[in-house]
Amino acid sequence: GGPGLTIYPDGVKGGEAAMVRRMRTGELQAGMLTVVGLSEIDHSVTALQNMPMVFRTLDEVDYVREKLRPRLEKNLQAQGFVPLFWGDLGWVRFFSKEPGLRPDDFKRMKMFVWAGDAYQVDLMKSAGYHPVPLETNDILPGLQTGLINAVPLTPYSALASQCYTPAPHMLELNWAPLVGGTVLLKSTWDSIPSPVREAMQKAASDAGMQIQERGRTESQEAVEAMKKRGLKVQTVSPELESEWRKSVEEYYPKIRGPIVPADLFDEVQRLLNTYRNSSGKAQ
Repeated sequence: GGPGLTIYPDGVKGGEAAMVRRMRTGELQAGMLTVVGLSEIDHSVTALQNMPMVFRTLDEVDYVREKLRPRLEKNLQAQGFVPLFWGDLGWVRFFSKEPGLRPDDFKRMKMFVWAGDAYQVDLMKSAGYHPVPLETNDILPGLQTGLINAVPLTPYSALASQCYTPAPHMLELNWAPLVGGTVLLKSTWDSIPSPVREAMQKAASDAGMQIQERGRTESQEAVEAMKKRGLKVQTVSPELESEWRKSVEEYYPKIRGPIVPADLFDEVQRLLNTYRNSSGKAQ
């Protein structure tokens, strides 16, 4: 007697922007989205992911997300969507056909970026990279045909999609967390009886914690599984990490505002300073 659930996996309803459009028209009522899709609903969620190398640990990711959560959820609800849970799948790493260590190495490669984000494409071009916008379903064919030769992915995604086969080199750099969440149309949510909504919310919260914990663990396990199948891991020294961080921070002024709302960009930095000072990890 409760709500029924039909799942459309593997991008059969299109990319994340298409999924959001289908939800707005009522064809779909819910979606499990990364920040790429969530930002189609409200731009504020970009603060959780679109600031490369601003987070240094997953504990920092958890702290900032929980602090921003009330504000982000209010914004999504104002757009007609109810967040059921948030989470992440660990760190995005760079996978490439040829080994790469330094920023200049990747500037010579054709890099996948999510389709639909024109400003990020322009920003990467201005930084000397060669972005190629594609839908996620086109990553593996793109690597196989040479349309792209580098892609930022979580290790688990690289293993599950087999992208590590044509791109067998991984740079062990914590670029950014892959953050996402599951959202439901507010009109659908409001049509569900209150006792059922309470049960759904609890089940969703429990599922979200399990998905995040499992996702982070599976990303670590995926690296070991891929290494047994030929993956070559390029480790990052403190000096190399500093080189990457310096390269990225030069473009923070161009990210602040056009990509991440300026007030949220500043709030993330403030929260991170507070967290690092309170935990004795200020750097």
